[in-house]
Amino acid sequence: MVFGLDDAAFGAATALVTTLVDRIFPDKVAQAAERADFLLKAQTLDNQLAAGQMAIDQAEASNSSLFVSGWRPCVGWCCAAAFSYHLILQPLLTYCMAIFGHTFSLPTFDSNLLSTTLYGMLGLGVMRTYEKVSDKGQLPWTK
Repeated sequence: MVFGLDDAAFGAATALVTTLVDRIFPDKVAQAAERADFLLKAQTLDNQLAAGQMAIDQAEASNSSLFVSGWRPCVGWCCAAAFSYHLILQPLLTYCMAIFGHTFSLPTFDSNLLSTTLYGMLGLGVMRTYEKVSDKGQLPWTK
């Protein structure tokens, strides 16, 4: 997130600036130089924001209080507990209750929000790690 913009808005702003540069500098060499300068500044700003966020994350993680350092693990634990109930415990209990003749139903919930949260926690972290390992998260001239 840059300047309070999400990735889609930042991409739209980048496209707008690129279009303006094309109109202001009709010379292709000047266009390329301005575009490269703008992209380098944008990447530098993005790297500074990421470094600041990493410092905040490190401070949160090093705190001894579970309330401060444990919110991410807590979300993971809640997702794991809910998935365990939804996928293992509820069907098993329903089966056992049917065997013993009980007719009341167990609580159910919509697992779409749970799935979205868990997949986001797992998938996005893996994708960013892959980008960092394979150097796909950097601009070509900053390597």
